[in-house]
Amino acid sequence: MKKYLITFMLMIGLISSLFSQINNSEIMKTSNAQSGNYTYATVPTQFVEANGIKIAYRSYGKEGDIPVIYFNHLTANLDNCDPRIMDAIAAHRQIISFDYRGVGSSTGKQGTSIPDMAKDAIAFIHALGYKQVDVVAFSMGGFITQELLLVEPQLVRKVILAGTGPRGGQGVSDVVGLTYKDIFKGLFTFRDPKFYLFFTQNKIGKDAARDFLKRLKERTENRDKKVKISVLKSQLKAIAAWGHDQPADLSVFKLPVFIANGDNDRMVPTPNSYDMAKRFPNAQIKIYDNSCHGGIFQYHEEFVKSALTFLNK
Repeated sequence: MKKYLITFMLMIGLISSLFSQINNSEIMKTSNAQSGNYTYATVPTQFVEANGIKIAYRSYGKEGDIPVIYFNHLTANLDNCDPRIMDAIAAHRQIISFDYRGVGSSTGKQGTSIPDMAKDAIAFIHALGYKQVDVVAFSMGGFITQELLLVEPQLVRKVILAGTGPRGGQGVSDVVGLTYKDIFKGLFTFRDPKFYLFFTQNKIGKDAARDFLKRLKERTENRDKKVKISVLKSQLKAIAAWGHDQPADLSVFKLPVFIANGDNDRMVPTPNSYDMAKRFPNAQIKIYDNSCHGGIFQYHEEFVKSALTFLNK
């Protein structure tokens, strides 16, 4: 009985820290995060009131009229942004990451649908005073971005959709089972589930996974709050519903779209990327060889070059 109790406690601890990192100290609040020579490891966390909640965000880089908003993945808090990608974009553009409702340091009860998360994102962008933004969206962030476009398409000038797929896309609803499967695999191998979910399990993929997870720990002070188990359940439920919903008409969106993915994405199967590239009328696509869901993290240098060329032309 004692052995099973210990295993159960370990499982709870692992799930509660899924996709989040250790919180070393309290979140810093500042009203001047754009000043100074910040990196993603040092940029302060700020807060803004939007849609009845307090949203935590980090903003830095080269300021301009149109910032880049980063939409993150399932159960991701602010510490789950790849600093190599964030810093590289910040060298040329202002980039902003944020916690979804009820995630990390943002207040409120976690949204139970992808469209609800999109409404929060719209309110967040308006609260910051922007009339138009560029978007880099990864995984679930891509689902949210597509719903945002349906509500307020003029808000987004250009969008990058990475490791994601369309509403009702092939295998999207299967994310739930796959996620829980790799959570338990991580439990019994003492690894972060992203090691399995985001990367191929050959030498190249495993090395890329280790490098990526190491980068996520570079911020040692003022880290975000850990993600709750309730967030995992709510977001997976929202993804399952969205994956079973009717496809949207993506042909109505004329904005430039850059689609990126690995050639062997298990979470949001790679055929979805090709599908979106056909359905968006002004899309280009890049598929990275020998990579999985986290292809943009494995090939972060190549991805950033393409992303900046796309965003700045």
